[in-house]
Amino acid sequence: MPKLLPTSLVGSYAQPEWLIDRAKLAARFPPRVRARELWRVAPEWLAEAQDDATLIAIRDQERAGLDIVTDGEMRRESYSNRFATALEGVDVDNPGTALDRSGHPNPVPRVTGKVRRKHPVEVRDVQFLRANTDRSVKMTVPGPFTMSQQAQNDFYENEAEMAMDYAAAVNAEIRDLFAAGADIVQIDEPYMQARPEKARQYGLAALERALDGVTGATAVHICFGYAAIIHVRPTGYSFLPELAGSPVQQVSIETAQSKLDCSVLETLPGKTIILGVLDLSDKAVEAPETVAARIRRALPHVPAERLVVAPDCGLKYLPREIAFAKMKAMVDGAAIVRKELGAS
Repeated sequence: MPKLLPTSLVGSYAQPEWLIDRAKLAARFPPRVRARELWRVAPEWLAEAQDDATLIAIRDQERAGLDIVTDGEMRRESYSNRFATALEGVDVDNPGTALDRSGHPNPVPRVTGKVRRKHPVEVRDVQFLRANTDRSVKMTVPGPFTMSQQAQNDFYENEAEMAMDYAAAVNAEIRDLFAAGADIVQIDEPYMQARPEKARQYGLAALERALDGVTGATAVHICFGYAAIIHVRPTGYSFLPELAGSPVQQVSIETAQSKLDCSVLETLPGKTIILGVLDLSDKAVEAPETVAARIRRALPHVPAERLVVAPDCGLKYLPREIAFAKMKAMVDGAAIVRKELGAS
């Protein structure tokens, strides 16, 4: 019988200071093109160092008691740029410009030809993860709609056409990730919240294309942006009930920092909710009882059997000791509610 209220990260964990310049990382918007200057390790040793950091992330998750483990995204400068810059049709040496969700211009991949996946991008990552833990494993990929918003279109007639080719690339990657041992694959689509009208026009269709023919357990993460960078939170989602009809099985949302009215979860019948219960804008570590109270807020609207307990977003920007302590509090808070529900 599946465990009640299993715990998981959204995706990222805190990268070690010896691996990446965390001050530089935090002082800028998340990179959309490559940002090799952020790495502290020489290029010839970088892959080995990233493997070592991934082992640390896996062991920290296991020590904290997480049920579903990710690779912590240790090899990524941001959640999206590693995949987006590995595609054909993208000029990464002469980047373009696009507005970030904050409204500020940011260098982005410039699309100069048909977007295609040249080769698997994250397959070795999931193989490494699978080889180093016996727990369920989740791998994340950037969503086609979000990548279409983080690019300068110099080739396609419209963004919708471009998003569908991004979706085909994501679909091929997801199939390979499941074949390589992933238990769950999560598509990160924060721009569906940031640009809901475009998301309705063609983002949902792109998400469906990305999941076409996929048989494994899939999730979509939709959030208000990293708390370290986007400081003002709306109290509700501008785009969420629209996902009810999508083929994705799990929807990852944030509720802690925004104090979300969880009644909105009733608009996603049948979906498993990956419930964000850690406030990443506050470096103070939550008490387990605080986490438990945030889980209880959702229970009138979603049965416990359809809840996964997680942070609001990635832990990338938190100091490692705080990220670990929050993760442990999350596990302990879930255990409190599990006991109340009479489950072990």
